[in-house]
Order: sequence, then C-alpha cells, then structure tokens
Amino acid sequence: MSWLEAALLGLIQGLTEFLPVSSSGHIELVKYIFGDQQAPETGMLMTVVLHAATALSTIVIFRKEIIEIFKGLFQFKWNDEFKFSLKIIISMMPAAFVGVLFEEELEQLFDHQIVFVGSMLIVTAILLFFADKAKNTNKDVSYKHSLIIGISQAIAILPGISRSGATISTSVLLGIDRTKAARFSFLMVVPLILGKMAKDLLSGELMQESVNFSNLGIGFIVSFLTGLLACTWMIQLVKKSKLTYFAIYCLIIGVIAIFAGLNIL
Repeated sequence: MSWLEAALLGLIQGLTEFLPVSSSGHIELVKYIFGDQQAPETGMLMTVVLHAATALSTIVIFRKEIIEIFKGLFQFKWNDEFKFSLKIIISMMPAAFVGVLFEEELEQLFDHQIVFVGSMLIVTAILLFFADKAKNTNKDVSYKHSLIIGISQAIAILPGISRSGATISTSVLLGIDRTKAARFSFLMVVPLILGKMAKDLLSGELMQESVNFSNLGIGFIVSFLTGLLACTWMIQLVKKSKLTYFAIYCLIIGVIAIFAGLNIL
C-alpha cells in the first residue's frame, strides 16, 4: 500500500463514517478498484487505525456528552444522564450480538462482493429518501426507540448499508427530533468501535513482523481531520433535511457497482 492509497482510505473513512453513504461499502469499492493485494492482517490493521481515528473525532466533538454519559453510569442516580447512558447501552446490544455470533458469516460479505454492496447502497438510498420526507417532531429517544435504532445499527453491519444513514433515518421515521437523532446516532457507535478495536488487538491477529507506520499515520491523520469536518457537517445537514442528495448519490454509486460487478460496464 502506498502513502497515497493510505491517504485515500483515510479520506473515505473519515467522510463516509459520518456521511450517510456507507464507509464499509466505499472501502470495499476502493479495494475492488485498486486491487487488494495486501495481506489480510495488514488490511485489518489499517481498518482498526482508521476506525480509531473516526472514533477519536467523535469523542472530540461530543466530549461534553460523553462526559455526561460516564457521569450517569458511575453516579448511579436515576437522573437524565443515567437514563441516557442506559439508552446508549440498549442501542449497542443488537449490533454486539450480531457481530459476535455471526462474525465469520459477515466476513464473507467483505470479500469483493460488489454486487451485494451496490444493492445495499440502493437500500440506503431508499431509507434516506423516506427519512428526508418525514415530518420533524420534538420527540426524545425512548428506551423502545433505543432498541429499534440499535437493530438498524446491527443491520448496518452489512457493507453498503450506511450506519449513520440507517440509524438517523430510523430515528427520524420514529419521529425523533433530527438534531437529537444525529447526536444519538454518533454517540451510540463509539463504544462499539472501541470494543471491536479491543477485540482485534487482543486476538493477536494484528501482530506483524513489519508494519509501515508512516502509512498508518497518514491514514489516521487524514481520517481524523476529515471525520471532524464530516461529523459537524452531517449534523447541520440532518437539521436542514438535506439527505435526499445523499440518497441520489447512493443510488448512482449502487447502480454503477452492480453493473461493474456483473461486468456490464
């Protein structure tokens, strides 16, 4: 992997982790275009580094909310912070359950399955279109909502289904305030990212005799900086109901990916 490819992967991860266009789907498309000749473990290490960068950008932007979550967990008082912490935990459970029990089956979908990725991008486009047309209300996230949004996050493990797109769209369709929906969507994924990173590190599969730290550093920095911009931008876009543009983008890329996978192009 060259430094340019590392920077490109960082740019894509940083943008697509927050923008509703599927980071996993775009990473698979980039690998398909460039040809993924690297060792699987090296690819996994870069993936962990890029996700660490976007997790850090989320922590930086929502540092006040994250501090409140920790306060709620450790104070053990039935206040708003503790209730919100419980909702975050509930939202994590479906994705954690699916990720642990179906890890091997899911990994098979991340092996140049371009037609599948394209199909899921079209599903993302449909979700975003309907969410943008939904009426805005002032509902807060309830415990029931947390579980439903968590289920949508579990489905978004599939490459091509945007995690932020699925969770925000689900929230908006449930009638949750758009700003609160974006905030909850970005906060609920941080524990899962950190948990997945810890699992990968403890598994020992990432240990390599030779690691290109410069490429990892480039990928991390680019992913972190673009993540900061994309997260802030996405919150504003959700407020202004501008998701239709991303729906059109996902539809176009999805169709192109399907045609490329079927050797029609």
